[in-house]
Amino acid sequence: MAGGKERRPKPSAARQFHGGIQFVKAKGQHVLKNPLLAQTIVQKAGIKSTDVVLEIGPGTGNLTVKLLAVAKKVIAVEVDPRMVLELQRRMQGAAYASHLQVVQGDVLKTQLPYFDVCVANIPYQISSPLTFKLLSHRPIFRCAVIMFQREFALRLIAKPGDPLYCRLSVNTQLLARVDHLLKVSRNNFRPPPKVDSSVVRIEPRNPLPPISFKEWDGLVRLCFSRKNKTLGAIFRQKNVLSLIESNYKMFLALEEVGDRANKVGEMEFELLGDITNDSSMDIDISEDQEMDVDTVETQWPSQIKDKALGVLRKGGFEDKRSSKLTQDDFLNLLSLFNKAGIHFA
Repeated sequence: MAGGKERRPKPSAARQFHGGIQFVKAKGQHVLKNPLLAQTIVQKAGIKSTDVVLEIGPGTGNLTVKLLAVAKKVIAVEVDPRMVLELQRRMQGAAYASHLQVVQGDVLKTQLPYFDVCVANIPYQISSPLTFKLLSHRPIFRCAVIMFQREFALRLIAKPGDPLYCRLSVNTQLLARVDHLLKVSRNNFRPPPKVDSSVVRIEPRNPLPPISFKEWDGLVRLCFSRKNKTLGAIFRQKNVLSLIESNYKMFLALEEVGDRANKVGEMEFELLGDITNDSSMDIDISEDQEMDVDTVETQWPSQIKDKALGVLRKGGFEDKRSSKLTQDDFLNLLSLFNKAGIHFA
């Protein structure tokens, strides 16, 4: 318009540009722009000069350059080919360029190499599967320092009785020690996400308890299906008793042929990280407000029901709630059930 200011279209809220690269929020592309925060994350990782560092989601390399300054080698896994080209362009002629190996691909589908430390600013939608993929990696790494959506991070570190304590908390803390390092405002990213973040340090446990992780998850998933109900109420439900009966018959059949080889030591980590339709991730509600659906005591073969309730009574668990149980409580409960011939896988 003559004599007026030219109106330029604003970048889409879902797509923003930086250095000629278009970031897509839907893909979780939020680049860390605060150099002081990037330096703090590197320091918290405790990287040694002899360490191989796995960086997941390097983006344009703001964190990568600081990792290269302290590590022996950095292996950066990036799914977006545009980011890979930008990272390679940025590293041309850099002092530590020869210490960088860039792998283009989906980290969840990539066979990870050996590494000592993992540092990652990841798309939040892959938080759970990535966490358990890392924890299943062998040989065991020293630690991982990862940026998560704040609520997810708080669930990882939640303790019994915390409103955010859930199946994710129990499964993660079975496999690792998890510590909250720092809260990160959304304004430290470009483009800014809708929520704040937190940096968490994860140290794999070694050795792990000698249990079947498939069975462990079967028990924990069942207990957290109604985490504010007593275990006595949960183990009176028809669907729970049906599951126990089916597994009990399978156990007896395998006992006859002497095949329980897969009972202990299976690394079913993918199951532990599956939070699809996980009701324990819902916001906690009080015990009085929770509706009593499917918890009516049902008529069921007394052998199965009596056996299950007998285990709960013997261990003093009948009146306890999953939301208040510790790791040791769940391990003890699984052991008691298994000794009674009750299995969850």
